[in-house]
Amino acid sequence: MRRVLLSAYACRPGAGSEPGTGWHCAASIGQTNVVCVLTQGVYAEDIREELARAPIPNLRVVYVDLPKAVLSLRAIFELLGVWRELRYYCWQIAAYRCARRLCRVEDFDVVHHITFAKYWAPSLVSFLDRPFVWGPVGGGEIAPFSFWGRHHLSGKIYELKRFIARAVGEFDPFVRGTARHSAVALATTDESAKRMRKIGARNVTTYPAIGISEDDLAVLDANLSHDRTKINFISIGRLLHWKGFDLGIEAFARAALPSAEYWIVGDGPDQKHLERLARSLGVADRVRFLGRLTRNETLKKLGQCDVLVHPSLHESGGLVCLEAMAARRPVICLNIGGPATLVVENAGYRIEPASPGAACDGISDAMKRLAADGELRVRMGEAGRRHVESKYLWVEKSKYFSQIYTEAISLHQVANGAGAGFRGLSSD
Repeated sequence: MRRVLLSAYACRPGAGSEPGTGWHCAASIGQTNVVCVLTQGVYAEDIREELARAPIPNLRVVYVDLPKAVLSLRAIFELLGVWRELRYYCWQIAAYRCARRLCRVEDFDVVHHITFAKYWAPSLVSFLDRPFVWGPVGGGEIAPFSFWGRHHLSGKIYELKRFIARAVGEFDPFVRGTARHSAVALATTDESAKRMRKIGARNVTTYPAIGISEDDLAVLDANLSHDRTKINFISIGRLLHWKGFDLGIEAFARAALPSAEYWIVGDGPDQKHLERLARSLGVADRVRFLGRLTRNETLKKLGQCDVLVHPSLHESGGLVCLEAMAARRPVICLNIGGPATLVVENAGYRIEPASPGAACDGISDAMKRLAADGELRVRMGEAGRRHVESKYLWVEKSKYFSQIYTEAISLHQVANGAGAGFRGLSSD
């Protein structure tokens, strides 16, 4: 077993998004390695409850909190709009100091950064004199510029701020140091891999961060419905401009399937806009906004539908695509970002985003094909399930990370033997 020091800024059992990914990665790696996880104290209660319920003998957690002096200035930094970034940087400094102390008394074979999972944020534990694995991290995806004209003003501002933040992050010396010190770098998408190589990462592999547990498969199977008196499409996620649900509604209207319904699960600032769009296109009576649901309710709705529509414009992950394939449901997505990496050709349709009009036509055509051919839906659904079981179960990902650690250790030894030298941060 390898001894692994894992940096997981976001790490929470039972959560979605990055905290959930952080925990699943830590728990799965702990099945085949001896793992020490560095994370925030805010997650302590949830982690202790989860470990009491399902112990992982080879995993222990060290909680790192921000200095009180930083916390006392939180209100000021929130007013300035920089608290999120400052908090992450300050935690990285605290985590690095903690990691240095741990390395003095424990012989870790490898250091691994999991979250935050964006390539333009640094991981200061990369500066320890240990083989370093970076990722999987993403964030290299951007919405095609031809789609920006569809966004409302706040959406355009969001995209511009994100574009600038990414560009600034690429010139951060600590981000570049993280890239240069990585023995192996894992990117969630090809777009992110390209950006990571540009800032100095050498051994870059595309590998999604997300996964599915066997418990998830059981829940999905228990919620499957086989009543197919009419076809139902579904989209799941926050109602944000970059999720592309407006493309889904427009494509649904173009498909002109009078007996079909389109369900949208989630809430968010774009709901009113999407409701107006459905009314203007004459499909408001068949587009159902179901609001925000619990995870079990959401999975039940997924099982009651026939096809997932997920036309996200920039997304590093796309867990709902994995869940749909695990539920034997075909997926319609754009051929960009995380969904394009996850969805294999025979499990759905990946639509080229040449332009908004072309994307809508492509989604609409896929909807019509799947609505007309029940056997095609079954074949694609079964192919998706096999793909998930072969590559995305957490137990399989644990084996992959163990292989990556072996590679990282070997590459680190070669680099040191070649006189690469190590230049870390100053001592405490």
